[in-house]
Amino acid sequence: MANPVSATLARAILKRGREGPVRGGNPWIFSQAIERIEPPSPEAGALVTVHDASGALIGMGYCNPATTIAIRMIAWGETPTIEELVVRRLKGALELRRRIIRDDTNAYRLVNGDGDGLSGVVVDRFGDVLVMQILTAGAERMRPTIVAALNELLHPRSIIERSHGAVRKQEGLEDYTAVLAGEPVTETIAVENGIKIRIDFEHGQKTGYFLDQRDNRAMAGAIASGARVLDAFCYQGGFSLAAIAGGASKVVAVDTSARALEIARRNLELNGHPASAVEFVHGEAGKFMAETANRFDLIVLDPPPLAGSRGDAERAGRLYVELNTVAMRAIAPGGRLMTFSCSTHFRADDFVRAVRFAASNAGRTLRLLAHLGPGPDHPVLLGHGEGEYLTGLLLADL
Repeated sequence: MANPVSATLARAILKRGREGPVRGGNPWIFSQAIERIEPPSPEAGALVTVHDASGALIGMGYCNPATTIAIRMIAWGETPTIEELVVRRLKGALELRRRIIRDDTNAYRLVNGDGDGLSGVVVDRFGDVLVMQILTAGAERMRPTIVAALNELLHPRSIIERSHGAVRKQEGLEDYTAVLAGEPVTETIAVENGIKIRIDFEHGQKTGYFLDQRDNRAMAGAIASGARVLDAFCYQGGFSLAAIAGGASKVVAVDTSARALEIARRNLELNGHPASAVEFVHGEAGKFMAETANRFDLIVLDPPPLAGSRGDAERAGRLYVELNTVAMRAIAPGGRLMTFSCSTHFRADDFVRAVRFAASNAGRTLRLLAHLGPGPDHPVLLGHGEGEYLTGLLLADL
């Protein structure tokens, strides 16, 4: 018997031969792949059932006819009620994190959008505070259901929404910030790999902290013993704190944001380290690396996104080459470089190519020790390569 929900939804019929990617687990259906929607012109964010050209059900998603990604799938082979789906997805997400998050950590991503079957929804957990991002028109419609389910499952002290950015603009949505449940919270103390971090919900980027680098920060700490460390684009000092915990002999942290550096100093104090444990430099990391006479045993190069759109990819490639070139020249003999790109619109293989060009420019012979990426609390659907964005390399001088 068909799910009664499907009787109330519009039907999206795909063009013949265009169902392969979505059947393979890609949740994004582009407008060119759709033959028609019955009835036509659904509202932005409305749920639709998705069918192949023969009419066979593929699953359910929500649509926005005004965007290039016209449908975002949230269920395959079924059309459950949205309440049932949200509760099931959140329970699954929570169970996964319970299995993979270390006992000395209470800061992690609880919901990673498409990777957790809730396209357009991000939820980061900082102890008893949850911070949510709603990025799409379809996710907007799920907001009350998600908040109710999170309250029921976790009983948080607060649920805060900080929704902003280019995707919302493309979806026709204004930026939005609010306390959705519980008490107003402007900051909190969370714990990552045993290290205390101060989370600023008023001024911090995205949800307040970049949780995708948690495992890479732990790796930096594991290889920092006795090392002279440069934390380039240090933001709130996460890699610097990990290096100190790992026994680094010297840490230099560089960022253009005075506010971020101040939070980094407060995080240093929060963990009982003297102010002298890190040399903070307010300035441009690339310029610092090009001009410094110091050489470092470990450099962490984690710039902000350098490609805001596909049209920026060529320029981003040049910048990645330049930054990595000056970083490699600042590495001491036998030293290591952890270098990253978090640019969604710059492909991973293009980043690797840029780093290879940089090695040639710098005259360094480097070994690739590991490919790096976000932690397992940032899952990506196997069929959804577009969901991958953080690319990193751990390199060592020969």
